[in-house]
Amino acid sequence: MLVFSHDDGLGHETPPGHPECADRLRAVERGLAGLALTRRESPLADEAELRRCHPAAYVARVKAAVPEDGWSQLDGDTFLSPGSWTAALRAVGGVCAAVDAVLAGEAPTVFVAARPPGHHAETARAMGFCLFGTVAIAAKRALDHHGLDRVAIVDFDVHHGNGTQDLLWEEERCLFISSHQMPLYPGSGHPSETGAHGQALNVPLRGGSDGAAMRAAYEAQVFPRLAAWQPQLLLISAGFDAHAADPLAGLNWQAADFGWLTRRLRAVAGVPVVSTLEGGYDLDALAESVAAHVIALME
Repeated sequence: MLVFSHDDGLGHETPPGHPECADRLRAVERGLAGLALTRRESPLADEAELRRCHPAAYVARVKAAVPEDGWSQLDGDTFLSPGSWTAALRAVGGVCAAVDAVLAGEAPTVFVAARPPGHHAETARAMGFCLFGTVAIAAKRALDHHGLDRVAIVDFDVHHGNGTQDLLWEEERCLFISSHQMPLYPGSGHPSETGAHGQALNVPLRGGSDGAAMRAAYEAQVFPRLAAWQPQLLLISAGFDAHAADPLAGLNWQAADFGWLTRRLRAVAGVPVVSTLEGGYDLDALAESVAAHVIALME
């Protein structure tokens, strides 16, 4: 299988002690070590890709906020450093190249190891460590550039993918599914949030629930909805912060749960898969969980 990544992702620096740090990518690389992967460098996205989901004025505002040194701040926990713009363009470029690759038949599955993450970035608002809606942009590329009719996104990050939901609220060609701990940041993701065309499914999970609870919820709600949608492409917002060791949340999944979920999503969807990194802030748990996820993508 293919993995897209680029060292520019390390250049998005955050203040000391910030959980979304460059060491996360190093942990991902530890998880990928020794696997039989084909590696490609993530290209720089054209700014037109960002504008698939974000207004030009917002894109310009983020670009103008990048500091010459040190940090600038877009919200309470979302920072920019001199390398952040390039890192963000690599993240978006990586997922767009991954979509192109799987739809060209170059590989059935692709994992994109990139940061900053993207699923909290709303239409004109950076938040939750995220600048641009990476997976939503990938969906729009598949729909508008490649002409697909039905794309599905499954977001299993422990936090609700409010940004992806916001960016695709009116997009009737994309099914958005998010499982997440509730209550928890960012406070959205209630089952009543179903999208403008009923194409969003939110599956809240109680704090303290484990992999067995996740499996039951996916079997009962997610897999039937995904199968009924009959997607032509599956995109995964792969956050690993539902792991029991993660410091930012309170679910009790183990690495094996991410492997199980990945295998089942692939089997149910039966289509090409692009997965992109979102959260995961305990470095050892992140490495182990990424390994389980990618091994399942390789099978």
